[in-house]
Amino acid sequence: MTIGILKEPAGENRVSLLPEQAAVLLNKKVQVLVEEGAGTNAFADDIMYTSIGAKVVSRNEVLQKSEVILSIQLLSPKDVMVLKSDSVLLGIYQPLYNFSLINDWASKRLTLFSMDMIPRTTRAQSMDVLSSQANIAGYRAVLLAANMFPKYFPMLMTAAGSIPPAKVLILGAGVAGLQAVATARRLGAVVEVFDTRPAVKEEVMSLGAKFVEVEGAVIASAAGGYAVEQTEEYKQKQQQRIAEAIAKADIVITTAQIPGKKAPVLITGPMLDSMKPGSIIIDIAAATGGNTPFTKNNETTRYKGVTIIGNSNLPSGMPWDASKLYGKNVLNFLNLLIDKEGVWNLNWNDDLVKGTCITYDGEVINEKVKSLVKGYLSIGH
Repeated sequence: MTIGILKEPAGENRVSLLPEQAAVLLNKKVQVLVEEGAGTNAFADDIMYTSIGAKVVSRNEVLQKSEVILSIQLLSPKDVMVLKSDSVLLGIYQPLYNFSLINDWASKRLTLFSMDMIPRTTRAQSMDVLSSQANIAGYRAVLLAANMFPKYFPMLMTAAGSIPPAKVLILGAGVAGLQAVATARRLGAVVEVFDTRPAVKEEVMSLGAKFVEVEGAVIASAAGGYAVEQTEEYKQKQQQRIAEAIAKADIVITTAQIPGKKAPVLITGPMLDSMKPGSIIIDIAAATGGNTPFTKNNETTRYKGVTIIGNSNLPSGMPWDASKLYGKNVLNFLNLLIDKEGVWNLNWNDDLVKGTCITYDGEVINEKVKSLVKGYLSIGH
């Protein structure tokens, strides 16, 4: 069989597989086609791919000759027109947000695996692209904030006087949030963390941060480890506690997202009014609306003296390691689909395969996405 690796669109520096990872597929007797320049922005040039036995070809040739296409971002309508019927696509396609497009892809008989939908179980940890990329996002969010912040991060005692440490507030203690805590603490900041899950308190404190507690949260375990919508009563308590913490903060890093829904607005206009001039907000949830009312994805905006940076693709700024981790996730998942002889083997009895597959045989088969498509079509779209 043939697997193709596409060059990502402008602004995305990662690549689905680095040469060392493509070599693993070649050892399984899988032919690998790589679009010209696919790995350039991740510091893997075409020669590195050809040296391990992959073929570097044009984009159209990758699309036309590959049974399986690897691309992190969505393909363009022009790309989809070139694809063979029954082609398999694998990437991070956010089908809960792009469900109408996904429905169109299904009608073209494309089989779609979206790695952001893989069930969050212990067995799936080595394939969890959301976690591997969120780790990088949390790290880079702090470095970006430190670079923009007009003051020191650590406390300094100098002959010219003392400098107090920066105060960092992190909203959300998932993978990105915890890495942000660790990075901010290494830089010498005082860190407070808010999360709806009381279970993460111990992890937060073990990293040297203070946990901001709000009682009465709906526990996320019912959603398979993903964040869930909270009650209005809880949201009011939450906003009060966040307001108290944000007024003291120099830097706020927000990570709160709910699959299939707009990101919750955790930082209101009055909260922003209370922040000190020169304060920085890094909003990782920008792609789904952001955690402030003024966040714009891939843009930096100013609200009075506060800088709000909307960036939902921070891993792209560290493309070598981001690609390496993502590629490892992809290889582990492909091991479920390709046997040792390089033969495609779609096992519907495997819960990870079934849970990650969004479209098959001309239909949307993922129940959550199917429900969204049904609702979309029912109102006349």
